[in-house]
Amino acid sequence: MLRQLLTILATALFMGAVSASAQAPGDAQRIVAVGDLHGDLPAWEAIATAAGLVDTQGEWAGGETVLVQLGDVTDRGPDSLAIIERLRALQLQAPGAGGKVVLLIGNHEAMNVSGDLRYVHPGEYAAFVDRKSAARREAVWRANEQRIVDFYRSDDPDLPVSAIRKLWFEANPPGLLEHRQAWRPDGELGRWAASLPAAVKIGDTLFVHGGLSIERALRPLDEINAAIHAALGPGDETDRTAAQDPFGPLWYRGNVMRDADVAADAARPSIADELAQVLTYHDAARLVVGHTPSVKGILASNDGKLIRADTGISAHYGGPASFLEITPDGVTAHERRADGTWAAHSLDQQPDGDDP
Repeated sequence: MLRQLLTILATALFMGAVSASAQAPGDAQRIVAVGDLHGDLPAWEAIATAAGLVDTQGEWAGGETVLVQLGDVTDRGPDSLAIIERLRALQLQAPGAGGKVVLLIGNHEAMNVSGDLRYVHPGEYAAFVDRKSAARREAVWRANEQRIVDFYRSDDPDLPVSAIRKLWFEANPPGLLEHRQAWRPDGELGRWAASLPAAVKIGDTLFVHGGLSIERALRPLDEINAAIHAALGPGDETDRTAAQDPFGPLWYRGNVMRDADVAADAARPSIADELAQVLTYHDAARLVVGHTPSVKGILASNDGKLIRADTGISAHYGGPASFLEITPDGVTAHERRADGTWAAHSLDQQPDGDDP
């Protein structure tokens, strides 16, 4: 019902454009990759500090490090806007020290752009509240009152207007209008999200939020990214299929798991075969993915060719804060223990698929 109601909201909020670089360096001496944050600012702050990315003021201190955030900053937690603002600030600061911040789009950013609000946390709406929010919400109600009343009475013809007003205001909390304006395809955050790459290659490592299937990924990365960008563009006639594709880079889980009982999976190449084809095509040594959480920690499989960097970092999942580090010396997983200290272990030496 909420999504249907949103189609009759008329807002007047305008936000300016923001640009975001989708280019990644071809090589780097130190790469730090961070998985799905889902609105957990304290977790991000702990990771950024432990990885040496920021100083006590939250400013870039990572030197020539390349930070890759794998998408899904949004939904499930209250702090997505604050995290986005900090990441974008670091993206501007890092080049001054020779570093870079590469932000990937995840399926949850795409969902926000397309109006799928199922997982938006109440705090994410609250973050957009300003001094005009109450008046703005009242104005929208007054401008659309009859249409809203008709909508509710299509289910219950005897529902009084006072009850409908109460229901509508509960379904449209303060900040929701501003959130939707910012995240719509032509809004500030909508344009920003659409500009982000879905997949990048840095050195010999591929990074993507969901996964890379042979159906969609055996083509240049710029074509993969262009398809997602186009699918999230403004306009009622925009074909959004690529951003919702279960075999696309935002949603695909087939590099991590398969269902042998599903005929479509059984007919496809094995995980190992598909991974080999994708890595060979892109001349890469490994693929790093988020999207599919492993709350036991960062996992490597297929002889280190696949790394799962989503450890359920956010409070919603309760997994450990973590980051992946790639240097010429090897690939290392860093995870925060229950006592707040950090532990590191080499993924070069981790037995295939074992828990860390």
